[in-house]
Amino acid sequence: MKKYFNYFGKEIIFSKKEFISRINKVKLKMIEKGIEILLISNPANQFYLTGYDGWSFYTPQMVLIHINDAQPYWIGRRMDAVGAKFTSFLNKNHIVSYPDTYVASTIKHPMNFLVEFIKKKKWHKKNIGVEMDDYYYSAKWHQILKKNLSQSKFFDAFLLVNWVRMIKSDQELLYMKQAGQIANLAMKNAMKKAKPGIRQCDVIAELNKTTTSGTKKVGGTFTCKPPNAMVGEYCSAPHLSWTDKKLKKNEIFYLELGGAKHRYHVPLARCIYMGKAPEKILRIAEIIKEGLNSVLDRVKPGVSGHDLEEVWKKVISKYNIEKDSRIGYPVGIGYPPTWGELTTSLRKGDKNIIHENMTFHCIPALWMEKFGIVISETFVVKKKGAERLTNYSQKLFDLKN
Repeated sequence: MKKYFNYFGKEIIFSKKEFISRINKVKLKMIEKGIEILLISNPANQFYLTGYDGWSFYTPQMVLIHINDAQPYWIGRRMDAVGAKFTSFLNKNHIVSYPDTYVASTIKHPMNFLVEFIKKKKWHKKNIGVEMDDYYYSAKWHQILKKNLSQSKFFDAFLLVNWVRMIKSDQELLYMKQAGQIANLAMKNAMKKAKPGIRQCDVIAELNKTTTSGTKKVGGTFTCKPPNAMVGEYCSAPHLSWTDKKLKKNEIFYLELGGAKHRYHVPLARCIYMGKAPEKILRIAEIIKEGLNSVLDRVKPGVSGHDLEEVWKKVISKYNIEKDSRIGYPVGIGYPPTWGELTTSLRKGDKNIIHENMTFHCIPALWMEKFGIVISETFVVKKKGAERLTNYSQKLFDLKN
């Protein structure tokens, strides 16, 4: 595989050409919205546009794009500027750091440093876009920026970059295929470990070991969120965690995990029954499988999330089943707390058009009163349809004992 290097001679995971192409696409969106400066707080978007990858987003950091500047500016804590030199494609003039006296201070705030940077550049009268509803853009940040840049006009640029991220390059798809291989192996090893008498946490330890070490050819890394792991009646809730209790006979173990390569995530969800699965539960699993594959068969460029949800609804309606939550969402780069891209959904009323090389996690789980079952697939949209990024068997697993 071809190697790419930044201005400091450090190996990076995408070419400078690809980064510049992403930035230019973002600038076109900025022009459409009348934005001259874009402030990016979301670490996934920062990574997408610069390559910077560090666990430093617990302190304020920002990527700034000026409409007339070829490179963005990474602005963050001084000790983390070293990491920017290692991981980003930016030259030294576009890596800007604030002193540690701004960290956890009641007197100074990093947004005041950003204000001074903008004023020194004489950009304090520009139209500024900010990610208003982003997890990492706080009310305090906005208050400081608006108060001290009173001659600027602020625009909501939430999801502007996220929409650009949705169509993946060949290099991005390569990393997602590798993440899919890791997810596949992690599920296999977790299923192999899961037996009555084994603690739930020990199954997850095996899962996490695999997602970290990866396959023999592809190393893994930390995922942006822990696995969802529910047992028995807790499977009727979708987003709970494991405990240290032992697995028991005749209960469902519900697993949703993700493989990650260079921050690109591929989720995968399956269930295993601790014994011989009852016909009622097997029937629900078969309905999910039928609906899931009907959706995958309908996938192609030009359809919408609404179209795909209609296919799912048509299948489950035959069995007098209703589901009021969405059945999927776009995925890709993942930083805490999510691997979702937050832009669109596979659900009723969502008319956003799906394009080639977008990637989605289709998770048409059914949560009943006493249990829940899930069979999911992450796929890339190709001209001929959906291309799965994992190849794990689509069924409810059981021990048949």
